[in-house]
Amino acid sequence: MKKVLVLGAGLVSRPLVQYLLNVEDFSVTVASRTVSKAEKLVGGHPRGSALPLDVTDTSRLSGLVAGHDLTISLLPYIHHVMVGKLCLQFGKHLVTTSYVSDPMKALDGEAKKKNVLFLNEIGLDPGIDHMSAMKIIHAVQKAGGEITGFSSYCGGLPAPEANDNPFGYKFSWSPKAVLMAGGNAAKFLRDGKLYDIPGAELFDNYWPVHIEGQPDFEGYPNRNSMPYRELYGIDSTKTMFRGTLRYKGWCATLRKMIQLGIGNDNPRDDLAGLTFAQLTAKLIGKPGSAAIKKDTAKFLGLDESSFILSNLEWLGMFSNDRLPEGNSVMDVIAARMLSLMSYKPNERDMIILHHEFKVAYPGRKERMTSTLADYGIPGGDSAMARTVSLPAAIATRLILEGKVRLTGVHAPVMPEVYEPVLAELKRLKIDCVEKTFPA
Repeated sequence: MKKVLVLGAGLVSRPLVQYLLNVEDFSVTVASRTVSKAEKLVGGHPRGSALPLDVTDTSRLSGLVAGHDLTISLLPYIHHVMVGKLCLQFGKHLVTTSYVSDPMKALDGEAKKKNVLFLNEIGLDPGIDHMSAMKIIHAVQKAGGEITGFSSYCGGLPAPEANDNPFGYKFSWSPKAVLMAGGNAAKFLRDGKLYDIPGAELFDNYWPVHIEGQPDFEGYPNRNSMPYRELYGIDSTKTMFRGTLRYKGWCATLRKMIQLGIGNDNPRDDLAGLTFAQLTAKLIGKPGSAAIKKDTAKFLGLDESSFILSNLEWLGMFSNDRLPEGNSVMDVIAARMLSLMSYKPNERDMIILHHEFKVAYPGRKERMTSTLADYGIPGGDSAMARTVSLPAAIATRLILEGKVRLTGVHAPVMPEVYEPVLAELKRLKIDCVEKTFPA
């Protein structure tokens, strides 16, 4: 019996846990701060167990890691390296869906010495994006071609029929994480020109994105794209871009919200008992304002008829509603957004992942696309949960069955990983549609 430890029982965990429980010789332990969430994921399965865990209790966590063959960390990324060090201590494999951080990379040598694999970036974005891209890149290179341009976009959004609020967004994962990502700096290469975008200017840099058969979107840069030239083996490409998709209006609204101060996660002791209007007045430096909407428009440099101001009003920023509990401005805004922008029963979310390649062969050029469109199951798993957690579950099975024998710290860019994972995802109806056009 192979023993898998799953740390975290959040919004994307259920498909992973259920997939692994369906492997006959696997047992799964789900450990979470809120044990009731873990119990719900396990659902009374005879080979599943649910345990309470405070991740800061390193003694208890050590015992759990030691007692399992592989640990899947679905915790916030800040905990992964600590979990990784425990896995090294006991010679255990680690799987995460998060980006490989520099401190995680630093564990590569010791992981190889301990003959264990730390497989990261095995979710959706990052994850399926890498694997679906590498499938095409390796095929082009094998056929004697060269990738001269690569652009990729990914977005988790309401399906068109569920897109019924002015932000064009609903939360299928942590609202605070969404807001925090809005402060990430970005770097990318386009037609040979390098762009370096400070975090404060992220939402100043967006543009229309058209994908065949889909609504119109806007896209903006996602972190630093440049390391992926080397990781993907396309160092000579003139365009290297990875971006995020949203419905129109998101970027302009979030830019002004950040200017207002909603991106501030510093603890504050002056929030208790405030209304949203009082908070907004504080943020614009006009406590006691009697014309809060007008004063906010002036502070943000907006006309009072701006759709952005209407979006803030819809969010309740000028209302007398009391703030929810929270230790920072970001906390209370994230809680408010979640209360207004959650999926209703039987509503579907949508995942769109779209790659575009410029390809040069001797004597001809081509344009290639790869598009994944996946939708949530009404009353069942969200598309976000399926596409984030199933790649990690599949990789876990492959590792413990001895079908992936890599050691060290990796992302899933090797055929040994991406070929069987993509094949199993296709069996589960998660598949990219590839098309080729003359350039």
